[in-house]
Amino acid sequence: MTRELAVMIMVAIAVVALGLMAWGWIRRSRRDSDIEIPFGSTIGGARFAATGFYVATTRHDAPLDRIVARPLAFRSRADITVTDAGLGVEMPGEKPVFVPAAHIIGAGRATWTIDRVVERDGLVMVAWSDGSHTLDSYLRLQDDDSAMLVAQIESIASADSPTGAHA
Repeated sequence: MTRELAVMIMVAIAVVALGLMAWGWIRRSRRDSDIEIPFGSTIGGARFAATGFYVATTRHDAPLDRIVARPLAFRSRADITVTDAGLGVEMPGEKPVFVPAAHIIGAGRATWTIDRVVERDGLVMVAWSDGSHTLDSYLRLQDDDSAMLVAQIESIASADSPTGAHA
């Protein structure tokens, strides 16, 4: 086999791989198009505020099934605020997301989710509902106490949430 033929084969494989990745992303986008992202500015005075990272949102109890609806499709720096009214997540360059307390099912700790593994219990998992889907969003705090964030979210989580139980 000549060098030129080998290069052409490698380029063809790369083009096919990129095409398949794009096709998969488009299919996931269509699948997730009915998820209602709760856009809105944070309402109420802060019970807890921190900076950190928004890591991912997945289907409930399926930490490898990423949701690709914007702005929840990509990892980002985030300002995280808990108020009596709900949980606010503001990411640079994106519309703010505010999950009302009535839609928060519960919170807990996690060690991994899609494309992210951290130290034991290094992620905060927030279970919430958009009315028809139950989702888990993962946050990572920089310098603040993750246990305090979990406690504050649990304190506002609704026992009458759309799924009817805490996570």
